[in-house]
Amino acid sequence: MAVGRGAVEAMVSADFWRGKKVFLTGHTGFKGGWLSLWLYQLGARLTGYSLAPPTDPSFFALARIGELVRTVHGDIRDAAALSGAMKQAEPEIVLHLAAQSLVHPSYDDPVGTYATNVMGTVHLLEAVRACPSVRAVVVVTSDKCYHNQEWMWGYRENEPMGGYDPYSNSKGCTELVAAAYRSSFFNPQRFAEHRTSLATARAGNVIGGGDWAADRLVPDLIRAIAAGTELRVRSPHAVRPWQHVLEPLAGYLTLAQRLAAGDGPAYAEGWNFGPRDDDARPVSWLLERLVELWGEGARWRLDDKLRPHEAHYLKLDISKARTRLQWEPRWWLQTALQHTVAWYQAAAAGADMRRVSLDQISAYTTGGAR
Repeated sequence: MAVGRGAVEAMVSADFWRGKKVFLTGHTGFKGGWLSLWLYQLGARLTGYSLAPPTDPSFFALARIGELVRTVHGDIRDAAALSGAMKQAEPEIVLHLAAQSLVHPSYDDPVGTYATNVMGTVHLLEAVRACPSVRAVVVVTSDKCYHNQEWMWGYRENEPMGGYDPYSNSKGCTELVAAAYRSSFFNPQRFAEHRTSLATARAGNVIGGGDWAADRLVPDLIRAIAAGTELRVRSPHAVRPWQHVLEPLAGYLTLAQRLAAGDGPAYAEGWNFGPRDDDARPVSWLLERLVELWGEGARWRLDDKLRPHEAHYLKLDISKARTRLQWEPRWWLQTALQHTVAWYQAAAAGADMRRVSLDQISAYTTGGAR
């Protein structure tokens, strides 16, 4: 199924989002920043709840997101502050992106990882229970929530949860927490009583301009280029489901629209948002194309130091989202890489990064599939 011109505009409806009250956790992060800017472009009335940006520089700062949305600085581990902020915002839609989102830091601080990802989600859902305005909740987890058996085929939404490392396992636990709250407090069969639909969203490895997190491939390469050094890569043959950050964000927005509609309970379950099968590529493939696109100064080589365990093969089956949500990956990986490199090069040249980012959102929503 090809996504034609205007298809994303049809999936993500400006008419739906215009004027909608939205509560977004983690809006100062990489994905949260892009989602904040997109919601602003759509005309939503957004309240963001988050800690300060996790990196410097950050997408949030360069795109000047703080000038566009109401920001509440807070920690999702603080249940009272989170609930108070949500009650004040009176949202119709809640999008939960706040998380400890990296594998290696989870080995250094497993307690903090579980506290943020698991109990933070419990606090979020308790806040929703206390906020009668909420009609739709999307809890974002990760493709790493699955019990990974290194299969050559993609994981479906009904596969067992798991996770080898604390980060991955915490995401599996988050899925179980959301499922328990859905069964106990937001049961679709008792929708008339609570009027809230709760779903989870699982995405693969996202790339795009404005990511400066540590231990992520693209930001690590950008830092190496800026420092005039070569990037050392530990797992060049590992296969990941790469996709541009706007791809899963379109999925989250589409899913939230469905949840908020009259038949929202039919969509209150888990959903995969990943790339086409052809775009599940080895790390080495991605690096070679990034180096080619960037030009002079981009280099990498194998790092043979012993590192913590990481999965070597992971894919998602996105058949359900394609069929039932009519969501479809729009940009092939090569196109996603072109936009990613263009963003970082524009930032290095001192461009207006809000304008550059808005232009990329427009290119994604209105251009033909490529």
